[in-house]
Amino acid sequence: MKLLVATRSPGKAHEIRELFAGLPFDLAFPRDRFLERLPDEADLEIGASYVENAVAKARYFATRAGLPTVADDSGIEVDALGGAPGTRSARWSGAEGPGADAANNRLLLEKLAGVPEAQRTARYRCVVAFLSVPSGVPEIVEATCEGFVLPEPRGDGGFGYDPLFYSTELQMTFGEAPPGAKHRVSHRGRAFRALIEVLLRRST
Repeated sequence: MKLLVATRSPGKAHEIRELFAGLPFDLAFPRDRFLERLPDEADLEIGASYVENAVAKARYFATRAGLPTVADDSGIEVDALGGAPGTRSARWSGAEGPGADAANNRLLLEKLAGVPEAQRTARYRCVVAFLSVPSGVPEIVEATCEGFVLPEPRGDGGFGYDPLFYSTELQMTFGEAPPGAKHRVSHRGRAFRALIEVLLRRST
């Protein structure tokens, strides 16, 4: 199956390629289809929920590419911050480009200054939407992984908030975790494995 993955994030694209490795899917990304970034893409992630954002991205890129399309929306939810930054995770600090991750991490640490470890619980959440045609009913899967936010980063792997997110299952941060270990327990790994099962069942 030819499948467009609706993300321009290099970190997400790298992880998703690894999750689909060896499976009967021919992945393409917007750049592969020469889909230049247009101004209206800025409005694709302004929804109130991960589901709304994921479906909006899937429908938009399915329409532009004319291909079955998968899109995810994900974020970190910190209990001490009332679930923030949540759907705003990637854009929380307002920074863009290569320095955005570092700016977002700094803001998170500022917001949690003085909060004891026991109250720094958090989770990553990922919602994935799949559309076989632009006008179709989306297939939705969702997954989470639990942990807490460290007072300083550890490890230089992954992307986003990974160096600050300590996985209770792995007993290390996602920044320290080998890719295979991270994929096994991460929100994105779990969500995409669930979607892959759905797609494989549909193709038989």
